[in-house]
Amino acid sequence: MIERYNSIIVDITCRVMIPFIQVFAIYVILHGHYSPGGGFQGGVLLAASIILLRLSMGHEESYRKLPQRSASVVGTGGMFLFVVFALAPVAFGGHFMDHGYLPIPGLDAVELRYYGILIAEIWIGLAVFGLLVVIFDRLSERRW
Repeated sequence: MIERYNSIIVDITCRVMIPFIQVFAIYVILHGHYSPGGGFQGGVLLAASIILLRLSMGHEESYRKLPQRSASVVGTGGMFLFVVFALAPVAFGGHFMDHGYLPIPGLDAVELRYYGILIAEIWIGLAVFGLLVVIFDRLSERRW
């Protein structure tokens, strides 16, 4: 179990940095379908912000902000939704992750692929975020 680090400098620095890290992580996830970065990198940044929170505030206080169970649900939910979304085109005669085959009215195949990659990046980001936080939480438990 990680205890709170008793330093006003560490506390203030982490409280200032964490929101900026999270905003940048969301930017990386949302712009990953047409620029460098994407779901994996954004998910790692989001997880790093929560791990920084856990290290500076300790487990007891940081679990009030993001409980262990919530991270697990976000990680497994992101993986499940990615797999479902990636296999959806197969049901309509397409290939794995070829969202141009989805029968969504008003969008042509190019737009469907564009938005499909964006949605896949979001699910990947959530999966990576949740699972990295769960891994950190499990490795930092007292039982080791």
